Amino acid sequence: MEILMEINTIVSIATIIILSILIYLYTKIYLKTRATFTIGLMFFAGMLVIQNLIVVYAYFAMAPLYAEGLLPYFLLIHIAELAGVASLLRITL
Repeated sequence: MEILMEINTIVSIATIIILSILIYLYTKIYLKTRATFTIGLMFFAGMLVIQNLIVVYAYFAMAPLYAEGLLPYFLLIHIAELAGVASLLRITL
């Protein structure tokens, strides 16, 4: 059970890093173009950062409350999210 928590945490931290890069890139784009669409992208990425920060905190603070059977599903969700934001970063670059 503990190993799945750690893997979930690592994947969430990787997602936070990619999202932070995206926010940085979107900020640069906004400052150059003043396109309001990029404000929406920054907001979206920011909300996902907050969600992942809460997830990481919850894994440490509430570890005993998680049912072991749910952890593989959480991992799949986090991997799918990581793949999504990684492809968004690739497209942005």
